[in-house]
Formats: sequence, structure tokens, C-alpha cells
Amino acid sequence: MPFIEHVSDSDLERLALERVVPTLLSRGYCYVDGLLGEVAGDAVLDQVKEMHRSGQLQDGRLAGSVPGVHRRSIRGDKIAWVSGSERGCEAISFLLNLIDKLISVCARRLGGKAIRERSEAMVACYPGNGAGYVKHVDNPNCDGRCITCIYYLNKNWDAKEHGGVLRIFPEGEPYVADIKPLFDRLLFFWSDRRNPHEVQPSYSTRYAITVWYFDSEERAEAKRRFRDRTAQQQGSSSS
Repeated sequence: MPFIEHVSDSDLERLALERVVPTLLSRGYCYVDGLLGEVAGDAVLDQVKEMHRSGQLQDGRLAGSVPGVHRRSIRGDKIAWVSGSERGCEAISFLLNLIDKLISVCARRLGGKAIRERSEAMVACYPGNGAGYVKHVDNPNCDGRCITCIYYLNKNWDAKEHGGVLRIFPEGEPYVADIKPLFDRLLFFWSDRRNPHEVQPSYSTRYAITVWYFDSEERAEAKRRFRDRTAQQQGSSSS
């Protein structure tokens, strides 16, 4: 039975407390299959496909550039940022609200993290031409991102044929974790240096929606550092 058809606050709490929290604390990552069910998952997929078809997805940007290295050799996705309130994003909004509820239950049990806000949703498509994303850390410099959540939308995905696996390299562990980007799967993992990861080359169109939940204290400190740095640069340029 699709999870969403019988979901209640008690169901969400049970999922968070019995599965997500203990697995995240012990392994650093966790995934849940069959989150929305076929009908609701299809509605999200249809909206993402329409965004792609209508040209709303643009090349993903890099935090910096390396001379002589082309962007697509580092990341080959096309993305758009959405809040969920946009016309045509009603199903995406429904998904985001559900993830918000799950994280709100988890947050109180994750070692004192003050998780009260998140990013907008990043809708992403790897266009199936061998595009991937090289090994990286989402939050290497304490920018506030605490938990990465990725919802996958890929039906009949065969990792041997289509590639596109998200490979996590858990810090200090002798193994890797390969996560297939399967339809209606929600993945959670720590955003910091505990979880370097890569998206392996995709040979079929691969869709996902990602949100990052912030540690409010770390986020506030990151904003303070940015303000101080900006003020210092402005002071230097005017002297």
C-alpha cells in the first residue's frame, strides 16, 4: 500500500523514530522507499518533466572555477530552484510539506541540532548523455547545511544499464554506499564532510529533487562571517 494513502502524524513519527533517526545516527545516511505511492509520485514526476520540457532547467552552477576545466566535466545536471508555491508545482509542494514534517520529528533527536529552516527545492535533471557529478561534499565549510534530502523520480531504472548511482564515501569507513535513484525513494544524509559523494554517469534521463535542512546556529554564524568578509572587502576597496 502506498505510504501516503494511510499517512498520519503517528505514522510519520514512527517512520522517523524507528528508521530515519537511528539509521542516520549510526550510518550517516538512510533511505525510504514508496514514500508517496504511484499516484502522488507520478504527479510530482509529471510536474518535473513539464519544467524540463518548457526549458525551465538551466545548467547547474559551480561554487568556483578551475582554469582549463569545463563545468560539464564536474557536474552535468540542469536545475531549477522552486519554493513549491509556483503554479504547476502543487505536487512538489505536497512532497516538500511531507519531508518538512518528517524532518521536524527527526530534528529533536539528532544530537541537539537546531533545524528550523531549509533551502528551496533544487529540481535536477541529468540528461542521459553520460552526465554526472564528481566526488564532492555539500557543506565543506560550515555554511549551515546539515541534512541533504533527495527524492528520486526514475521509473524502471536499471543501474547496470542506466548508471546514475549516487555513491557515498562515508568518512573513516572501508566501504562505499551505492544508492540507486529509484522512483519514489527519499534519501537522507549528513551534508558535511562525513559524506563525500558523487553521481556516477547517467545514460538515461535522471530526475531528482533535493532540499537542504539548516542547522540554525551554524547558518547564522555563516551569515555573520559573510557579512564581516563583505564589509572588510568594501573597506579595502574604498581605502
